[in-house]
Amino acid sequence: MKLDAIVIAAHPDDAEISVGGTILKLVRSGRKVGIVDVTRGEMGTRGDRATRAAEASAASELMGLAMRANLELPDGRVVATPEAREALAAIFRRYRPEVVLAHHLDDLHPDHIAAGRLARDAWYLSGLARLAAEDGGPPAHRPRRIYHFMSHLAGDPAFVIDVTPVWDEKVRLVSCYASQLEATGPDDDGSHLLFGANVLERMETKARYFGERIGVRYGEPLIHVGPVALEDPLVPG
Repeated sequence: MKLDAIVIAAHPDDAEISVGGTILKLVRSGRKVGIVDVTRGEMGTRGDRATRAAEASAASELMGLAMRANLELPDGRVVATPEAREALAAIFRRYRPEVVLAHHLDDLHPDHIAAGRLARDAWYLSGLARLAAEDGGPPAHRPRRIYHFMSHLAGDPAFVIDVTPVWDEKVRLVSCYASQLEATGPDDDGSHLLFGANVLERMETKARYFGERIGVRYGEPLIHVGPVALEDPLVPG
């Protein structure tokens, strides 16, 4: 099965929070989208492996994903090892996406940085014919583009996706991860979260900010390293 886009996320819920609206728009337009979670999120303060797996399954169904996989790397200890890079490169060769979306390399969470690095390394390696032949699987395939999404830090994006039409769906999507949105008890004040306990509120604030920059209500920013070629200068906006 060939996919149009694959999102690489450090933990279950990272893809949905950062680019859930973009995923929904792609799927609603007939594109086939998959997510590869790098870890199970087992080191998180809230939730456990089983709960987060069930939440990811519910979110995947709501999005209409064509595929969701997990690299099973240790949460909190993600490293772009040669084995991890080649495992992800094999997924790119198998599903042959046109576009990869991954964490930006300038982030505050070490797992996000490592997952972004892992995605970029695998993106490059997936196009090496001899490595593909050595693996014995599908032939080499390097996705045309790799875009990065922002989690904790804001910068100047290459472009912003208008997600206003699917915003309510995105909120329902992220709400599938109830374990991450609700306090576990009286001692859980959300202080483990960098910028406040209300995940949905922070998500909306960020989307409103980037939406305002392109003249819409809600937007999701994406970064691209270097210029993006356009056939028609009238296409954007």
